[in-house]
Amino acid sequence: MKIAFDALPLLGRKTGIGYCEAGQVNALTKLHPEHEYQLNYFAVRHLHEREKEIQPYLASHVHAKHAFCSPYGYRILSSFVPVPYGLFFGNQSEITHFFNYIIPPGVPGKKIVTVHDMVYKACPETVRSRTRHMLDLGLVKSMRRADRIVTDSEFSKSEIIKYYPRFANKIRVVPCGVDRTKFFPVHDDEKFHQIQNQYHLPEDYFLYLGTLEPRKNLGNLIKAYGEFVKSHGHPAELVLAGAKGWLYDGIFRQVQSLKLEHHVLFTEYIADEDLPVLMSQARAFVFPSLYEGFGMPPLEAMACGCPVLVSDTASLPEVTGDSAVLVKPDDIYSIADGMHQLFTDDALRKSLSRSGLKRAEALSWKHSAELLYQVYQEVLSEG
Repeated sequence: MKIAFDALPLLGRKTGIGYCEAGQVNALTKLHPEHEYQLNYFAVRHLHEREKEIQPYLASHVHAKHAFCSPYGYRILSSFVPVPYGLFFGNQSEITHFFNYIIPPGVPGKKIVTVHDMVYKACPETVRSRTRHMLDLGLVKSMRRADRIVTDSEFSKSEIIKYYPRFANKIRVVPCGVDRTKFFPVHDDEKFHQIQNQYHLPEDYFLYLGTLEPRKNLGNLIKAYGEFVKSHGHPAELVLAGAKGWLYDGIFRQVQSLKLEHHVLFTEYIADEDLPVLMSQARAFVFPSLYEGFGMPPLEAMACGCPVLVSDTASLPEVTGDSAVLVKPDDIYSIADGMHQLFTDDALRKSLSRSGLKRAEALSWKHSAELLYQVYQEVLSEG
């Protein structure tokens, strides 16, 4: 059969949605090479860069299809005028999968959409107004058009049903995975000293990795670190690694107001090849996010053997199982106590490191792709 993917999330600097699509597409096309795959993308600028970015996903049975049109222009236009998607990418695909919430009009064959979470409903104040407007315009239409709605966790399934109960029968859970050829324990002092110098890292640190935005609860994490410092002095610094996101200015101001500028380090972008070293060498990975549809960074840290602290809410307990310290994200003393445990208890860290590695083994992209393929087979069996 011929399966098409909306490839836009794979292009440019990838977000969590892009990494999810990359993991599933790479695994699926390797597991089932008997099918033909097409990666569809719109682009009018930086065409050479787009071709280079799509190249790693291509093979004899995986092809790219480029349409000379602005992706955002088409998205806005198709919200009001039903310009058929098939006009740009043909009508031969039996299945087309969109990984970023929205199915446009006029898509041939069976249609799959991934709805990763309901953060724009549950925590609207943490989402850009442009994104909220886009989802208000298109999400219901998209789920109506879909033959199946894929989501990342049982938590996200329950959230979609809470806000859109009429689509409950369409929803299938396909957990994300972790690439253990990319994320694995690294205990190489020479490599660590190289990236330590490159990113100006301390010897001992707690690590957060993700976008710097309110939903990630960095305000409470910084306050909790301040409480931790009151008890311990400055034995381990806090490294916040990630791109600047929505309303990030308040995060920087908070560090200054608590007089933690010399002990909280912002690294911004970290090269992919440096992440395993960064995670492997951390005292612990701290991720007290308020809302996650899945939460890939804690799983990646677990695959590196790093002990993990996460919120006891949303999907995070489902993802980490019994392999993390769970804290209440709205209680800075709970977070601070979790940091204290991970700083002082060597036996706990070793136990979490071992169980985290096993958990990461179970949540592979191959397993994710197998579940996704079952969804494809299910919709095709309906004729």
